[in-house]
Amino acid sequence: METIKSTKVKFKEYAQNQIMLIPPSLEEMIDVNHPVRIVNQVIDRVDIDPLFVKYKGGGTSSYHPRMLLKVVVFAYLSNIYSSRRMEATLKENIHFMWISGMNTPDHNTINRFRSERLKGVLKQVFGKVVELLVVEGLVTLKEVYVDGTKIESKANRYTFVWGKAIKTSKERIKKQLEELWDYTQTIANEELQDTTPASFEQIDSQKVTDTINKINEALKDKPVSKKVIQKLKYAARNWPESLDRYDIQEKILNGRNSFSKTDPDATFMRMKEDHMLNGQLKPAYNWQISTQDQFILNYSIHQNRTDTKTLSSHLQGFNKLYGQMPATVTADAGYGSEQNYQFLAEQYIQAFVKDNYFDKDQNGIDKKHPFVADKLYYNAETDCYYCPMGQPMRRIGNRTQTNHDGFIQSYTCYQAQNCQGCPLRAMCHENTGNRVIKVNHQLRLLKAEARALLLSEEGIKHRKKRPWDVEPVFGNIKYNKGFKRFMLSGCDKVEIEVGLLSIAHNLKKWSC
Repeated sequence: METIKSTKVKFKEYAQNQIMLIPPSLEEMIDVNHPVRIVNQVIDRVDIDPLFVKYKGGGTSSYHPRMLLKVVVFAYLSNIYSSRRMEATLKENIHFMWISGMNTPDHNTINRFRSERLKGVLKQVFGKVVELLVVEGLVTLKEVYVDGTKIESKANRYTFVWGKAIKTSKERIKKQLEELWDYTQTIANEELQDTTPASFEQIDSQKVTDTINKINEALKDKPVSKKVIQKLKYAARNWPESLDRYDIQEKILNGRNSFSKTDPDATFMRMKEDHMLNGQLKPAYNWQISTQDQFILNYSIHQNRTDTKTLSSHLQGFNKLYGQMPATVTADAGYGSEQNYQFLAEQYIQAFVKDNYFDKDQNGIDKKHPFVADKLYYNAETDCYYCPMGQPMRRIGNRTQTNHDGFIQSYTCYQAQNCQGCPLRAMCHENTGNRVIKVNHQLRLLKAEARALLLSEEGIKHRKKRPWDVEPVFGNIKYNKGFKRFMLSGCDKVEIEVGLLSIAHNLKKWSC
């Protein structure tokens, strides 16, 4: 009997030891509420058919794009942005092992998927994730809060091209070419008589080459100083090539004032993060987002240094993504322009957008000169302004002005009747004759409408909500997630990165 009991005890101990030898499954080791489960569930629910189009049939087998998307999104959620770190983490971290199904793609595969496969399709995936948030009742697409931030490019900070420098260099070449032509005329005027007179208003490499050849031919066998000969040789060797390079650079600039040689899409911008404390400009991109309850509903990348010129294209992207415009938009004074006010009105969007002087006027801080046009009394019935001395300023005509985006602004001009001998003239204006002011009535009315909305009960609610709705999103991404510089170059690839950050941010907030 004792033998039987001892045998049972030994068998039980053996069985327990055998159980201990079986390793626990990854499923058991992942917490039920861990964000990796949210990433897995959401990406499984999202339609990624546009991503499948990027894969052609045939060839060797590929890693499944849904699995790779899960890995990259969860990596950005975990503050891992390097493809090499992702490769290493897939072999070391149980959460990455679980979501990848123990697959171990290398860094080249991950980087190729991120920079090539996701191009042009990630925005649609992002939109599907936001639509799931709408279904869950976490957000609506009616109210948005817009803001932007500048993120530094991957580019070298010290390899730059400036539009003004190109213009200056072209003007210098033009001036020196004219001087050489004038010098040649003084020495060999007869040889140039049958030559078509040169006009140097517009020059290119071919025109410079032809002109230098004509000059060399005319100065043949002429007593020419050594300095002029050296100048002609230098011009023939360098100017055509320089002009061709300037033409290429101006096409890259495309209206911008600068670009980086190592990332031509990046524009030099003044950043809040100034590591040298000298106001240094850095190559960067302007990242715009629309949020609601700190969820990102839309994102866009821009090359503009200011927020003013980004709003219309950003909202058009919103419309393209969801097939509708938001009902209300709230933004700070950086977006308060006639073009933006008019665009919002045309789209029937209720705009709670400040103008540049709204906060100063509300706080009683008035830095405007007391005699500027905005301070003068205007009689709408007679369409007449009154100067500080009470003299009427009559309408004398209209003017139009076109900005860099092709937007046309209309101004009405008013002139005082007699400023001679006025005791306030020195403080009022510095013109030699009677004072003339230029007023944009359309902008004045749009600002008045915007201020009425901002000062309403609903406007006050939106103004109070905006700082804690949209600004903390950038704060979280920059400081909690440590993302202050892009890993990829070019607008298309940079947009992929902000798309991954936006999806990761939304899923992280969803899981909290």
